[in-house]
Amino acid sequence: MGDMLEFNDIYQEVKGSWNDGRLRFSKQNVVYKSNKTGKVDSIPAGELNQAQWRRVCLGHGIKLGTSTGHIYKYDGFRDTDFEKLSEFFKLNYKMELSEKDMSVKGWNWGTAKFSGPLLSFDINDHTAFEIPLSNVSQCATGKNEVTLEFHQNDDTEVSLMEVRFYVPPNQTDERQDPVEAFAQNVLTKADVIQATGDAVCIFKELQCLTPRGRYDIRIYPTFLHLHGKTFDYKIPYTTVLRLFLLPHKDQRQMFFVISLDPPIKQGQTRYHFLILLFSKEEDINLTLNMSEEDVEKRFEGKLSKNMSGSLYEMVSRVMKALVNRKITVPGNFQGHSGAQCITCSYKASSGLLYPLERGFIYVHKPPVHLRFEEISCVNFARGTTTTRSFDFEIETKQGNQYTFSSIEREEYGKLFDFVNAKKLNIKNRGFKEGMKGNINEYSDSDEDQHDAYLERMKAEGKIREEGNDSDDSDGSGSDESFNPGEEDEEIAEEYDSNASASDSSDEGDDSEDESAKKKAKKTKVVKEKKERKPRKEKKQKDKAGPKRPMSAYMLWLNSSRERIKSENPGISITEISKKAGEMWRQLNKDEKEEWETKAGEAKRQYDKLKKEYKESGGGPTSSPRKEKRKSGGKKDEKRKSSSGEKEKERGGNDSFKSREFIETSDDSSSDSDHKSKSKKKRKKKESEEEEEEEAVSTPASSEEESD
Repeated sequence: MGDMLEFNDIYQEVKGSWNDGRLRFSKQNVVYKSNKTGKVDSIPAGELNQAQWRRVCLGHGIKLGTSTGHIYKYDGFRDTDFEKLSEFFKLNYKMELSEKDMSVKGWNWGTAKFSGPLLSFDINDHTAFEIPLSNVSQCATGKNEVTLEFHQNDDTEVSLMEVRFYVPPNQTDERQDPVEAFAQNVLTKADVIQATGDAVCIFKELQCLTPRGRYDIRIYPTFLHLHGKTFDYKIPYTTVLRLFLLPHKDQRQMFFVISLDPPIKQGQTRYHFLILLFSKEEDINLTLNMSEEDVEKRFEGKLSKNMSGSLYEMVSRVMKALVNRKITVPGNFQGHSGAQCITCSYKASSGLLYPLERGFIYVHKPPVHLRFEEISCVNFARGTTTTRSFDFEIETKQGNQYTFSSIEREEYGKLFDFVNAKKLNIKNRGFKEGMKGNINEYSDSDEDQHDAYLERMKAEGKIREEGNDSDDSDGSGSDESFNPGEEDEEIAEEYDSNASASDSSDEGDDSEDESAKKKAKKTKVVKEKKERKPRKEKKQKDKAGPKRPMSAYMLWLNSSRERIKSENPGISITEISKKAGEMWRQLNKDEKEEWETKAGEAKRQYDKLKKEYKESGGGPTSSPRKEKRKSGGKKDEKRKSSSGEKEKERGGNDSFKSREFIETSDDSSSDSDHKSKSKKKRKKKESEEEEEEEAVSTPASSEEESD
């Protein structure tokens, strides 16, 4: 049996919800630390006077009692843990771990027993259930009834709000009312705040950020009273988890933050943090409403009856003495401007992020406190809106993610060094060097040296470019590739040449007008298509030629791939590339020189084979499709020249107007509908004459095309 026992996933019941944590038994004490809040319960071994092993809903549990009257219950043990714990208690605590059975009869009548801070309901000397009296918020009495109301817990889906006990009248002793006696026993241990007596001191009109407003703070021995114009809050000191004193970035103000669990409530809003804002220049003379002897006896020199100094110092000093907790201040971190905080935004609100010795705290709206032990990893990300800032992402072990955005890029180096010194897991490790060395690292560039896959793609692309350059220098096999855009231009040219030729139609004027409109629209589209730039030509890959050589990195990767797989079983393909990239960067010059020499030899061998292949007449040949397209281009030129000759035969002077021009102008004029039939007949005769002329010129153009 060792000197220490540790158990994980041990649960503690807090106001109806189970909070998991770790429990450690040692010779000196018993320590439990909650994973949710980080609160530590330390029980000295000398104060233990009771230890019970019980069967509970979460397996088995242990109940510990102390000489000071406190009761601690921890559940989640296994049946096999009993022997280890029993032997450990005998050797180190000199006490017996007794087994206690619970009553499962389901009866609703029995005996109520008050044992310290617990109300136990027993049936035949077996406990049916226990109520921690600290969970009681109110106690009301009736004729023969006592009603207990409980504090609501926001972490539970279903909460127990009240329990009623029927207390039968006591016929033996009429002087004492059993209902009043029951209620008095509850109130002595219940968490019922009653403002009795005078306040120790009062701070007037303090500025509060959450909840927002100005409040008078009245300090009582057991609770804190916030009195505002609209709301009043009573905060027991037992609900205070931590105290923070944080300097503002302007060095003229101070934040005093009080962390609360459970939070204070205002309607449906919960405030887990009480944030006060002070000016450093504001001073106060404070006198405690107690005698000097009482002050010395209660606070043991931490406070004196008459004190003076800055307002924030007085408030923090009084709270520290009454709550009996340390005040957390920023550590050694200093940002780019020399401040101990970083300006950023969280959920569309601007605030300050303070890196502490054991966590981060963000002030304010909403305030966030993250302990290092609950952080799974952090991530540095590029800003979404601008390259002058970056985002700092924190992911917790529970799966929650907090993103602090719009952090100035000058803060990156300081924040990265702080996170690295605290040994937090950084997702994108290796990104730091690029950030510090080059400000343009936030732009969408391809200079991230930490990406192994990107390095490989760059190396292969470089080899391709070198191969393409050598192909261009040879000058052979550089035929044009098929481009669909050029076919569009061919079709457009054919359509345009047809549109310029005159058509003979004996249809009515309405059909001629419509055809003229359509042709006019189509000729506009054709012109737009002609103005397009031709697409870049793709080079044909010669499959029969020698294969391009691999880079030094790829040669090394092929030889090391199996070794990486054996050292990392179950690794994926992408993870192999990342791992290989990291290993390649860690190689020294001598190790890399071996592979660079091999890559150089492979490149020289490739150039030699390429030259021999070219000399033997190898290389890509032109495709028949391109030949067709070339001959098609010549035909188009002939068609254009023939159409030009036709126009000259019709009379190529400036006064000549084509039929399309006459028809479109007639359509656009408003008087075209009122023209006489004689003009229409004249037009018809002119069109017949033009057809005769075209019939004469057609054989000449066909001869030219055949040539």
